[in-house]
Amino acid sequence: MTCVAGRTLALGLLGAAAWSAPAPAAAVPAFARPFGIRLGLQHDRGVALTFDDGPHAQGTPAVLDVLAGAGAKATFFLVGEQVDRFPSLAAEIAAAGHEVAVHGYRHRLQLRRPPSTFAADLDRAVAVIGEATGRSPTLYRPPYGIFSLAGLMVVRRRGLEPLLWTRWGKDWRAYATGASISALVCSRLGPGDVVVLHDADHYSSPGAWRNTAAALPSIVDAVAALGVRCCSVSQPT
Repeated sequence: MTCVAGRTLALGLLGAAAWSAPAPAAAVPAFARPFGIRLGLQHDRGVALTFDDGPHAQGTPAVLDVLAGAGAKATFFLVGEQVDRFPSLAAEIAAAGHEVAVHGYRHRLQLRRPPSTFAADLDRAVAVIGEATGRSPTLYRPPYGIFSLAGLMVVRRRGLEPLLWTRWGKDWRAYATGASISALVCSRLGPGDVVVLHDADHYSSPGAWRNTAAALPSIVDAVAALGVRCCSVSQPT
């Protein structure tokens, strides 16, 4: 290998490493801090329940019913293409007092998207969600919880705050159950945590939302046992 080829290869590897540098943050929290990616709440007065991938014709109403019965609030990270399909459900989320946030227009891995393509997708999602709900989202979470460095910069230039989570139920898996989801979420659950769940199965195992809805009452009870409330990320408890 010539010196030029070796230098080119080294630069390519360095660029790839920089591009994907924030990607492990969801699985390895230590990667989140250097990039300023928030995981939990900025207070310990509640536990934030967050739901990705909706709205969904059956899953979203099922989750909303449980939350309403418990007097609980949550944050819904909406997918623009699903808001286009179910605008009235997106509006219902907002009307019930829940926070709406952005999960993209298409549910695509950010690492595979050029910055210009990702920026256009993000702008489209913000516009669609705003039109359906009458709310201007302030939070963004990427599909699969994976950021590229360029994507993270685009998000911040749009005035959105990147957010991941501190607890998850892995409710998208085919073999998940209500009991397994609740056990994962509630293990070491504490005030200030952000929980990620899914009110839809558009991008996961068919019918996965049913297990999420089944797990939700016990999760709400576990939060109450901590002496705090279920809250949205940005709204006060």
